[in-house]
Amino acid sequence: MRLVFAGTPEVAVPALDALLASDRHEVVAVVTRPDATAGRGRKLLSSPVALRAQEAGIEVLKPGRPREPGFLERLRQIAPDCCPVVAYGALLPKAALDIPVHGWVNLHFSLLPAWRGAAPVQHAVMAGDDITGASTFLIEEGLDSGPVYGVVTEDVRSDDTSGDLLNRLAHSGARLLAATMDGVQDGTLVAHPQPADGISLAPKITVEDAAVDWAAPALRVDRLVRGCAPAPGAWTLIHGERLKLGPVRLVPERGELAPGEMAVAKNAVFVGTGSHAVELGDVQPQGKKRMRAADWARGARIASGERLGA
Repeated sequence: MRLVFAGTPEVAVPALDALLASDRHEVVAVVTRPDATAGRGRKLLSSPVALRAQEAGIEVLKPGRPREPGFLERLRQIAPDCCPVVAYGALLPKAALDIPVHGWVNLHFSLLPAWRGAAPVQHAVMAGDDITGASTFLIEEGLDSGPVYGVVTEDVRSDDTSGDLLNRLAHSGARLLAATMDGVQDGTLVAHPQPADGISLAPKITVEDAAVDWAAPALRVDRLVRGCAPAPGAWTLIHGERLKLGPVRLVPERGELAPGEMAVAKNAVFVGTGSHAVELGDVQPQGKKRMRAADWARGARIASGERLGA
């Protein structure tokens, strides 16, 4: 089939690579978000998908909005049979959805109808799910509500960050998307409607959502921190400034600390929660690099009894 691939971030690149490697399909163009400023120099950078497409010598389309007449006209000229999508980042209008013969097929990183929305992996980790996965489905105008072609499952490990889990799903999902394209071409795959039960939503995690509530149980703190890693990054306050937190370690044997209260040892920093303590891993003070919590406490002269979150 002639494919136009739509995607933007690094997590979409394995799927693009899988389709480029297929001997059954031809990726004739890529649709991605416009170049954006990034880094301290605020340089204008192309998306990871755009860069990979340029390496492969593929036409790159960067509409500000996919409803733009110029983009829609170019898509009609290309005449794709199907448009596979991975984390494109913009809503597709009906005018675009109607162009490819076999529609737009999205790779979504959850077992639909669970975790519809922008941040399915983060929410799965934060909710303490034991199993998650990825789904391919036919895009319609609703939010991740279209009929499903196929799924692949993935265990959620007790120490997974959302970044760890998303990396594994990006690769297993890439194989699923390629197999889905094969089935769509052969006519052997039928998309089945999603069940009406089990729907949950996964809106984007904001910086405010990533603030740690030390009165919450230790397990919830652990899941929040892992779910927000690497982005947007869990954080707390110390001396009125933000302190970003890497994954913590549960310490059930230490239950004597009040929520947010720190106990500073030579090589460790413990913090009380609503249940028992956790040990801080890496931290990042405002305006500084990541470092071990013990090194931060030593350099900042943090004393036992001081509290995070105040």
